[in-house]
Amino acid sequence: MDNKNFRFATEEDADLVLSFIKGIAEYEKMSDQVIATKELIQEWVFDKKAAEVIFALEDGKEVGFALFFHNFSTFIGRTGMYLEDLFVKEEYRGRGHGKNLIRCVAQIAHERGCKRLEWCCLDWNKPSIDFYLSLGAQPMSEWTTYRLSGDGLRAFAEGEI
Repeated sequence: MDNKNFRFATEEDADLVLSFIKGIAEYEKMSDQVIATKELIQEWVFDKKAAEVIFALEDGKEVGFALFFHNFSTFIGRTGMYLEDLFVKEEYRGRGHGKNLIRCVAQIAHERGCKRLEWCCLDWNKPSIDFYLSLGAQPMSEWTTYRLSGDGLRAFAEGEI
């Protein structure tokens, strides 16, 4: 494919990042759960540097994105990388952008000395599961993700639970 490149998102990309977030939410049938705004993306991704974003480019146009951040393994005693979102626009799928985005994040993780790259996938998302397995990724069948969020997080934090 011609002119496959990547670039890191900059502060000027807050709207573009949000559009990709809305794209993945629509794909995952979770659009009603997106409360992120341009201002929140600006604050948390760019000002507080809580996450990083790279775009996949085709002929200079952003066609996919990956949002990732560092985590820490106490057992390994080192950082890892967590891939929160990976999304390629539908009309650009099947051209290698997804694989190249994950490879780019893996290269960043490796260069930074990380020993793991991890992510989650919805159980029903067979195309993505098959794709991840084709990369050699292994599902973590022994672990279950738990979450406190919204009012539950607030109530627990304030001692109501």
